[in-house]
Amino acid sequence: MVDTNAILESFRVGSWRALASGYNVETVEDCVTETQTGFQRRRPEQQIDVAQLVASLKAVHPVDDAQRAVVAVKAPDIALDVGEQSLWAHALTRKDVWVLCGPDKASMRFGVRLGLRDRLIALEVLLTDAGHRPKEALKLPYTTKWLEKVLAEFFISEGLGRS
Repeated sequence: MVDTNAILESFRVGSWRALASGYNVETVEDCVTETQTGFQRRRPEQQIDVAQLVASLKAVHPVDDAQRAVVAVKAPDIALDVGEQSLWAHALTRKDVWVLCGPDKASMRFGVRLGLRDRLIALEVLLTDAGHRPKEALKLPYTTKWLEKVLAEFFISEGLGRS
């Protein structure tokens, strides 16, 4: 599953096609909607055609208020934006194996707190495993090194590193 930021970065570096053909990429409706906000500030080559995006995804999941409420109750002190809240709301209902790709720090903290640190993955890993190397370098928050550093910091700050 990917959040809005991972989608935008994949398009920015010209890697979306490789990602979507290398994996069964899924997201939630709110993340698709978020890819369309702020488009006025993006260069034409960075704009994402919503129909093409949806067609390239394995699934776009709807999320209802009851599902979002579960997320809010599990960590009321973590301010997730709508896309991340919906992505986690959907993820928590899944019974299959999944990973979540997105560099939002609040989302990452939520995952660590819920014991799902091992489900968080860097875009760099996904692209490498798909056999794709972007022509343009990924921004730092999409790299493995950055993800591992931030997850370790959250693991400690959440008190999970204590015996």
